[in-house]
Amino acid sequence: MNLQEAIEARHSVRKYIDKPISQDIIDILQAKIEECNKLGNLHIQLVTNEPKAFKGKMAYGTFSGVTNYFVMVGKKSDDLSERIGYYGEQLVLLAQTLGLNTCWVGLTYNNIKEAYEKVNDEKLCCMIALGYGDDPGRNLKRKSVQQVSNASDITPAWFKKGVEAALLAPTAVNQQKFSFEYVGMKNNRHIVKASKGFSLIGYTKMDLGIAKYHFEIGVGKEILESIQFI
Repeated sequence: MNLQEAIEARHSVRKYIDKPISQDIIDILQAKIEECNKLGNLHIQLVTNEPKAFKGKMAYGTFSGVTNYFVMVGKKSDDLSERIGYYGEQLVLLAQTLGLNTCWVGLTYNNIKEAYEKVNDEKLCCMIALGYGDDPGRNLKRKSVQQVSNASDITPAWFKKGVEAALLAPTAVNQQKFSFEYVGMKNNRHIVKASKGFSLIGYTKMDLGIAKYHFEIGVGKEILESIQFI
């Protein structure tokens, strides 16, 4: 499974079976975490065989069987949430290619502080449940390309493909409060404006980071080298 196939196959999964993740797969995930932490200046951690975070009152019954999860931590800054989304989705899609399922989780978990590290200038933004799903998840209603972009007959074909991939990105309560605008060419670069919308629910910065990573996959590596985001 490649990343484009992973985008199409990925659904948020809240119920997991009792099946351990092999050490080989954990090693692959840990290597990717190290890469994301280095590139994104983050402190993401993988917690395994820890059953308490998604049990009890805070998890209020929507999750079951979760014993593995990514802890999404980074130094406090204005762009932390967007970086968490961008690099966290890299882990989500890698997990999908490895036969695992995931779910971004904003609030409905218990904070098991002894399970991970976080210093005073860092923030726990969210967690991502991880494991073998009891079901594959379900398709959700999505906005149209026209609702989130200016894609048309006069914009590049790759731009529409990027937007279509972004529309398959997970967002908080499926709010999809992001937009992409093809601005034009400048200094031999395609200028694309990626913006977050307003939401009372929040998480729009994180959602934008997730959507931008999907957009990049949708346009492909060759085109991506000639794109400048604003």
